[in-house]
Amino acid sequence: MKKRSLYKLGLVTLLVFPIPTFTVLWFVEGIYPLEIFDLKSFNLTSIALGTALGLCYALLALVLMELPVFQKLPIRIETIVQNMRLRFIDCLFLSICAGVGEELLFRSGIQFYIGPIVASIGFVAIHGYLNPKNWRVSLYGLIILPFIFAIAYGFISYGLWFAIFAHVIYDLILFLSMSKPISEQSVNDSFVVPTYTEEEQSSDQSQ
Repeated sequence: MKKRSLYKLGLVTLLVFPIPTFTVLWFVEGIYPLEIFDLKSFNLTSIALGTALGLCYALLALVLMELPVFQKLPIRIETIVQNMRLRFIDCLFLSICAGVGEELLFRSGIQFYIGPIVASIGFVAIHGYLNPKNWRVSLYGLIILPFIFAIAYGFISYGLWFAIFAHVIYDLILFLSMSKPISEQSVNDSFVVPTYTEEEQSSDQSQ
């Protein structure tokens, strides 16, 4: 994937993902878009707690992904990211797009109707981390799930901006880690499911 395509994907996430939330809550619930942005939760407490959660869990995930069980994933996303030569501003932009767009969709929209537990499991599943064809990917999904639960329940207590900052900081740390040259990396992680060929899937499942 080229950097331009990644930017387009980021913009789609930022601008298109929130549309169902704005539309349904406005026309069905009478909640206006400005209310959905929950500006009252844009405060030091929400921002600090969200940042702390995202930072701590990102570091934990990076360490856990160094376990031998994850080393047999055939294609790791950091290899793709390294080839893009992302700068800090690129990583920040993509993290903000994902954090804002996805939290408006899942937390403000989907969670409003189906609750935090189902919405969180759906979030992990839609990202491809609950993969019945590869138990290592599913194991990574189980590692991520508590973080998503924490965001979901934190959203209830601290509001939208807690969730956004937790998500943005988590993604930013992972992007920055993956963007380093291989020789400089001490830990690796993947927020995107690795790609498999049919041959690689069969080989991995037989182990």
